Amino acid sequence: METTILGRTGLRVSVIGLGCGGHSRLGLNQGKTEAEAIRLVRRALDLGITLIDTAEAYRTETVVGKALEGWAREQVVLSTKVSPRRQNTLSTPEQIRAQAEGCLLRLQTDVIDILHLHGVARDDYPYVAGELYPALDRMRQEGKIRFLGITEAFASDTQHRTLTRALEDDCWDVMMVGFNILNQSAREKVFAQTRPRGIGVLGMFAVRRALSRPEALRDLMQQLASEQKVDPARYDPADPLGFLIGEGKAKSLPDAAYRFCRYEPGMDVVLSGTGDPQHLEANVASLLAPPLPHEDMTRLQTLFRDVDTVSGE
Repeated sequence: METTILGRTGLRVSVIGLGCGGHSRLGLNQGKTEAEAIRLVRRALDLGITLIDTAEAYRTETVVGKALEGWAREQVVLSTKVSPRRQNTLSTPEQIRAQAEGCLLRLQTDVIDILHLHGVARDDYPYVAGELYPALDRMRQEGKIRFLGITEAFASDTQHRTLTRALEDDCWDVMMVGFNILNQSAREKVFAQTRPRGIGVLGMFAVRRALSRPEALRDLMQQLASEQKVDPARYDPADPLGFLIGEGKAKSLPDAAYRFCRYEPGMDVVLSGTGDPQHLEANVASLLAPPLPHEDMTRLQTLFRDVDTVSGE
C-alpha cells in the first residue's frame, strides 16, 4: 500500500480510503449482513487501507466501531461527519456537540481523527462557520477531535460554491471534494488553494453512474454536447471514452477513472466504497496502478475543460 501525508494534519494515510456510505453502505443497502460488512472493513485493513470514512448519516459507524475491535487504534485514521441540518432545521451548537458525541460512542473510540461538517450548503455556510465550528473546535481543544473538515454536497454543488466560500477562512484542516474525469473544475476552484495552504483533500465521486455504465455515459455526453460543454468532434459518440482502454492503457472505464483521480496534484486520498470484497480488491489494484498515459490525461483535460455542471451521477 502506498501512503501519503494528509496536508497540514501530518497524518500518514493510505492513498485509498474506504468509503462507508454511498449507494452501497458497505453492502448493507444490497442486503448484506452486519457481519459481512464488518468483514469487508477488516479486509480493507488487511489490504493496507488505513483511512476509513463514515458519517452519522450513513448509519455505518457502529459497523466500523465493531470492525476495529482488537485492531491497534493508532494504525487507523477515522474520518466521520455530522450533518448541520436535522429534519431540515439547522442544528444548534449544543445539538452539533451531541451529534459528535454520538459518533464517538458508535465508533467506540475516545477521539475522532477527522470530524467533518457534512454536505454543507452554500447558504448555510455562514451559520456553520460562525456557530457550529466553534462548538466542534472546543471538542478539539478537549482532545475528542484531532482535526476539523468540511464536505461539499457535490451532487447539487457541482461548481464548488461551498468550498470556494470556505477557502476564505483558514480554519479547515481537511476538505472532501467531488472530482472526476467528467467534472475537473475542482482543479482550479479548489486544489489551486488547498495545495499551497496544506489543506488535506479526500476525493469523492471518482466513479459514479456515468463512469460505470456505458449507456449512462452516452446519454450524458449527448446532453453536454447539446449544452456546448463538450465538442462532439473530439470523441466517438458510440464509445466516448473508449480511447482510454487497451494494451498499455486502462483495463476498464472505472479503472481509468480511479487512476485519473489518484494522480491529480492536490488529491491526497481517493475514497472508494463497495460491499463486495472482490470489487474492493479491484479498486485497490486500480488506485495502485501507474498513471494513465500522458496523452490520454491531456485529452481528458481538453475534452472536459468547460464542464462544471454534472457530478457523473
